[in-house]
Amino acid sequence: MSRHERSEATMDLATTGKDGEPSAGAPSAGAPSAGTGAAGTGAAAAAGAEDAPPAAGAATARPLDWRRGAPRLLLNVIAVAVGVGLWALLASRGVHDLPGPVAVARRAGQLLGDGTLEDDIAASLRRVLTGFLLGTVLAVVVGFLMGWYPIARGLFEPYVQFFRTVPPLAVIPLAVVLMGIGETPKIFVIFLAAFLSSVVATFQGVLDVDRTLVDAARVLGARDRTIFLKVVIPASAPFILVGMRIGLGAAWSTLVAAELIAAQQGLGFRMQHAETYYDLDTIFVGLITIGVLGLVMDRLLLLAERRLTGWQERR
Repeated sequence: MSRHERSEATMDLATTGKDGEPSAGAPSAGAPSAGTGAAGTGAAAAAGAEDAPPAAGAATARPLDWRRGAPRLLLNVIAVAVGVGLWALLASRGVHDLPGPVAVARRAGQLLGDGTLEDDIAASLRRVLTGFLLGTVLAVVVGFLMGWYPIARGLFEPYVQFFRTVPPLAVIPLAVVLMGIGETPKIFVIFLAAFLSSVVATFQGVLDVDRTLVDAARVLGARDRTIFLKVVIPASAPFILVGMRIGLGAAWSTLVAAELIAAQQGLGFRMQHAETYYDLDTIFVGLITIGVLGLVMDRLLLLAERRLTGWQERR
């Protein structure tokens, strides 16, 4: 073997390695050279950096959603301030002898000082809460029966739909004749308003329960009682709570008319008594007090709704 052949054999042995495989430092067939490899690696890294998802914990820029970003409480405060300012402006210009916020606040202080306002609030709250709670309980029971049992729906629906078209205020003369002039007719009228406002929402909530969930529970061997407690009630809870909020508003809106029935205390009675003497300050005190009490109770129901239906998707 010549010197040239021995040199080529030595180079081949160094390239292929001991077992005939390419050595670590030798470029394989089709591999890029050192010059092109660096450029190719950089291009691949750049492409990978573009396609790779952002690292965990990395801050991502999100478009600003003004509906979520704007503080709702601040907007509420601004709206109230604008309303009070407009009210004061109209009162200062003497529009229909409208009392201003200062005069109404002064009158409220007088009614609080002699205990009149506290007694009226207590009497009205007692009537509203009693009628509202009785109406809500019966509405939930009747609504569930109508939604779950077709026979119950056929029996109750004509009466519910009929009395929904009759204003509760139209029942006052009948209530006075049948129940007298005590507390019973007042509470009955409020009860009727709350019941008719809540029963339809509960009924619709039971109808809207996903039947797939009910069928799946039956396949797993659940009985009607278990399905009702574990599937139907949780699924219809949002409708029930919305119906309760509507019923609460109906109860407060019926209060003034209910206290027409020979009442001696209550916010509605105080407003009607003030109307006789053209006491606009007292009328405004009653209006604002009813609005504030109704708003506080509605917010409490809304808080309960969010706690009990936290699984529900919200906007």
